[in-house]
Amino acid sequence: MPSWTQAELESSQSRQRHIPSGEQNKVFSWADVREIVATNRLDVIRRQPSTRVVYKAWCKETIAAYGSITAYMCAERLHWTPLPDSSAETGPEFDYCDPKPFADPRDFRILRNDWPYGSFESDITHLIVWSKPRIAIDPKDGLVTPESKDLINAFVDQTFVETLKLEGLDASERVLWFKNWDALQSVRGLEHIHVLVRDVPDCIVKEWTGE
Repeated sequence: MPSWTQAELESSQSRQRHIPSGEQNKVFSWADVREIVATNRLDVIRRQPSTRVVYKAWCKETIAAYGSITAYMCAERLHWTPLPDSSAETGPEFDYCDPKPFADPRDFRILRNDWPYGSFESDITHLIVWSKPRIAIDPKDGLVTPESKDLINAFVDQTFVETLKLEGLDASERVLWFKNWDALQSVRGLEHIHVLVRDVPDCIVKEWTGE
């Protein structure tokens, strides 16, 4: 088992996420999600209790087979091969075409969240953009740096907002993004951001994901 896989496994086993019982079944509207993202209260976003039971069972089986969720994602969903010198300190690292995140389409992949948060209303689609290059964060609080925020905003606008505008949709009210800080990430070894889109036709989502 690669050292970065073992480190992720130990980390995931040590993390606990407390959700007040009164909020466990709450379903968030688009307005709720906009406020959550704007105020960075990302810890309140979670899967419904029934979904968490199934998700945990899937995680247990997947970790038994692959060593970690990250290893599964690399092998089965992203088809990326970590560099052999990846370590527990670095996590999986990859050859990339451009060190700037989201600059080269070969260095990122847009996928649906295989286990989307059931706490969102049904018109919200949950996408994840996986990146080979790392996104710079402030080591003091784990949040993206101002430069990274500008970079992600530009990428989201170009990739998602502009596509919706071409379709004649009111794009400014249909796209949100966020990046979990480390303690909230279930796949900590792989760089990624979350993108939420509202009331977007499935054919457009398929254009973004290729599946």
